Amino acid sequence: MNIIIVGAGEIGRHLAARLSQEAHNISVIEKDPVLAAELQQNIDAKVIHGNGSSVEDLVEADVGECELFLSLTSSNTANLMSASIAKSMGVAKVISRVHPGLQREEWLFDFKGHFGIDHLFSSERLTAIELAKYVRNPESMEIEELARGRIELQQLKIGDQADACGLTLRKLDSPAGIRVAMVSRGGVHAVPDANTVLQAGDLVTIFGEPRKLRDFAVRLQGRQPKTERLRVVIFGGNEYGFTLAQMLESVECSVRIFEQDSELCAKLADRLSNTTVINADATVVAELEEEQVGEADFFIGTSSDDEDNVMSCLQAHTLGVKNCLTLIHRADYAAAISASGHHFGIRAAVSPREATRKEIQRFITTDRYHVMKTLQGALLIEIRVGKGSIAAGHMVHEVAWPAGVVLVGQLRGIHAEVPGPEAVLLAGDHLYAVVAESSLKALVKLLEE
Repeated sequence: MNIIIVGAGEIGRHLAARLSQEAHNISVIEKDPVLAAELQQNIDAKVIHGNGSSVEDLVEADVGECELFLSLTSSNTANLMSASIAKSMGVAKVISRVHPGLQREEWLFDFKGHFGIDHLFSSERLTAIELAKYVRNPESMEIEELARGRIELQQLKIGDQADACGLTLRKLDSPAGIRVAMVSRGGVHAVPDANTVLQAGDLVTIFGEPRKLRDFAVRLQGRQPKTERLRVVIFGGNEYGFTLAQMLESVECSVRIFEQDSELCAKLADRLSNTTVINADATVVAELEEEQVGEADFFIGTSSDDEDNVMSCLQAHTLGVKNCLTLIHRADYAAAISASGHHFGIRAAVSPREATRKEIQRFITTDRYHVMKTLQGALLIEIRVGKGSIAAGHMVHEVAWPAGVVLVGQLRGIHAEVPGPEAVLLAGDHLYAVVAESSLKALVKLLEE
């Protein structure tokens, strides 16, 4: 695949190196001559010392042959400008990295539509999402989000005492906007229909609005909802820590942030409504002891220093915290700690570079759809409703969907929901669907132009 990357910073270098190893044709545009020269020596790619918003430099990078354009600098303006220009010059798929503050404003303004960009992401937000998964539902085996965070996937087991045992999905009486999209039993994985019967021990994949989904998950697991909030301590009030705190506030966790910079503490206190901000150094054991950190359910290191993150996690574990998570910038180090960190109290490590690579990897395809996640026996895909498709202009219940397809999300501009039978499908809508691999071609044909 022909790919152009603008920006050879931490994220851009990592992606350029990984993608060049996968035999893609890579061109990189970097304005810093030192970084450009360094990259030219280290990877098999065409490296241009230039400006990603310059049409001349884009032409030199073979934008006319580009199939995927990635704008990955640290500047919102530079990324949106270069991505928008590339789209206007005919690139099929254009992706831009943005600051998490801008991404949070997607609720209010359709940046993608305005700039003609196919996908926006924030590496800080992606990292915070990965860390939050471990906190938001510890009993779930898998958690993902889609449609700008308005729809969530959870994977869990049906409990022995659950009232769902023995019921068909038709009789389950699940809340509006909730979908059971996969059922696995005895090594057999299937996309269910209304007559599928749930049994104790079934592994199910469910989708829905996050708050509704939590209550539904509790019901399927046959357990009592927790009356006490999870206690979470975050080390570092930078954008990673702030974004994570915002996410955890929304799921009713009791959150504390340790931050050494007093000015940043004041800003955090103003911007976070239900988080306690502590002006202290979490690398100092005495500070942790004074704040009784050992009683926390989770300790999460999100500072800019990997070594401080790891050491503070070790200290928190020594004080009694059972679940420690950490941010590690180097992807190989993060993988090593995730694999063996449980021996010294670290449950998982997340790398922003690797979280970004995973996000972008699903766009590296010439297909009309994007694979969001590979499930056992099925795919979670994102696909656009074509202007001349059979489905366009019809309600969901009026469309003859192939067997093995469950619609789990509909995104139109800034609005997202799990579509019900009466939902109208319009050309340009983005649909999220769990589809059996045998039904994929039929679904694509149904939604194509």
